[in-house]
Amino acid sequence: MSRVHVVAVANQKGGVGKTTTTVNLAAASAETGRRTLVIDADAQANATSALGARADGPSLYDVLLGQAALTDCVVATSWPGLDVAPSSMDLVAAEMDLARRDDREFILRGALSDTVSAYDLVLIDCGPSLGLMTLNALAASDAAIAPVQCEYLALEGLTALLETIRRVQTNLHPGLQLLGVVATMYDGRTRLSQEVAAQLREHIPSTFQTIVPRSIRLSEAPSHQRSIIEYAPASRGAEAYRELAGELWDRLAALPPSTRGGAAAGVSA
Repeated sequence: MSRVHVVAVANQKGGVGKTTTTVNLAAASAETGRRTLVIDADAQANATSALGARADGPSLYDVLLGQAALTDCVVATSWPGLDVAPSSMDLVAAEMDLARRDDREFILRGALSDTVSAYDLVLIDCGPSLGLMTLNALAASDAAIAPVQCEYLALEGLTALLETIRRVQTNLHPGLQLLGVVATMYDGRTRLSQEVAAQLREHIPSTFQTIVPRSIRLSEAPSHQRSIIEYAPASRGAEAYRELAGELWDRLAALPPSTRGGAAAGVSA
């Protein structure tokens, strides 16, 4: 059986392209025949909406509280080979409900154990915080990628994410890898975008070569409940995410064997 890769898409700053990257990387991977699951771990449920799904039945909240198995809430999307575990506003309460549990950072890891074998890739869309849900996502993943908008304020927030990943590696999941940083919303006409992209590559060697452009089509696709691969397959945004998916799989292939199943002591962010 082929190896399953679980990747968290994380950055505590909002509006940097986490959901856009999650949804379109997933669609680009599914386009190549790889079975892909998106787990929407953000109470805003933007990935759920962007993939045309709704949490009419159990959602990730029910899974985290032990009221449903992850397989019970997974729904198919319109894109072949791409499924989603939907979120809902109920997830806002999850951190308070889980905070009292001794294993609170590992709930999602446990929920994944009986489901991931059906997929080649699992992408977890994290919310704009470094709280308990993001810790769950990182503790359940082989690797993390961090979308960063090509603006200076987005660069400032990256330091906190890198520190959180270091803490997770130390206290929760030694095998977690930072797969790389993705420059998003790049406008080649502006010096600012050029300078931010250059700084990312200078200071973070793992920065992906692919740069995701600022694109009207990318902005429109979620309102049509489609990925860019389905909505505008010949667009610059679609080509960028296909290229990024290729880089992603090259890096995943080089990862050491997964240690997701290993036990670790708890830590709070």
